[in-house]
Amino acid sequence: MIMPLSRLLLLALVVLSVPFASSGAELDVMEGVEYERVPAPLPPVTDTGKVEVIELFWYGCPHCFRLEPYLEQWLSTDFPDGAQFVRIPGAMSPGWLDHARAYYTAVQLGVIDEVHEPLLNAIHVDGKRINSQAALGRFFEGYGVDREEFDRTFRSFAVDTQVNRAKYLAERAGATSVPTLIVGGRYRTGVDMAGGYERLFEVLNQLVQMSRNAP
Repeated sequence: MIMPLSRLLLLALVVLSVPFASSGAELDVMEGVEYERVPAPLPPVTDTGKVEVIELFWYGCPHCFRLEPYLEQWLSTDFPDGAQFVRIPGAMSPGWLDHARAYYTAVQLGVIDEVHEPLLNAIHVDGKRINSQAALGRFFEGYGVDREEFDRTFRSFAVDTQVNRAKYLAERAGATSVPTLIVGGRYRTGVDMAGGYERLFEVLNQLVQMSRNAP
């Protein structure tokens, strides 16, 4: 997959400028400042037994788009051992539901790696309005997905179930905006709370360590 030049330049700037902390570095983080506790711990989303780092996101969110290259860099260079990254589409607003369905449709059809970043780019770089089943279906067709199969999966019981679970997890986590990062089902943070994009990943690394040590 070829990234647009604007994304390549942004990622290059991130690689050159972001001083990620080592995953083993100690960082003092304060509850109520850099992070908050989730009201009731979330059940695991995966069965890996690892500390889950969940990103709640929405394809239409410009802040999620801006976070993406920083997130990709962290995942490739400084993601803590023994942790598991999980994306969950935000389903807190009715206007976000079709994008949540699109995400899980891509997962069901096995094309999430092919369409995830291009969909973000199409919306935020190219300025395309891709916010309905019809528009999303046309977009997926461009990546070799049969339109009838897309429509059938988009409204399937499996996708309904995953979207409902996403909505439940966001509500239980007390998340009201995106991007929101949830670590170990216990701790919630975000770019502003952590103190910026660079600081966010230092905070996440420390929250992973705290999750490992939690009873």
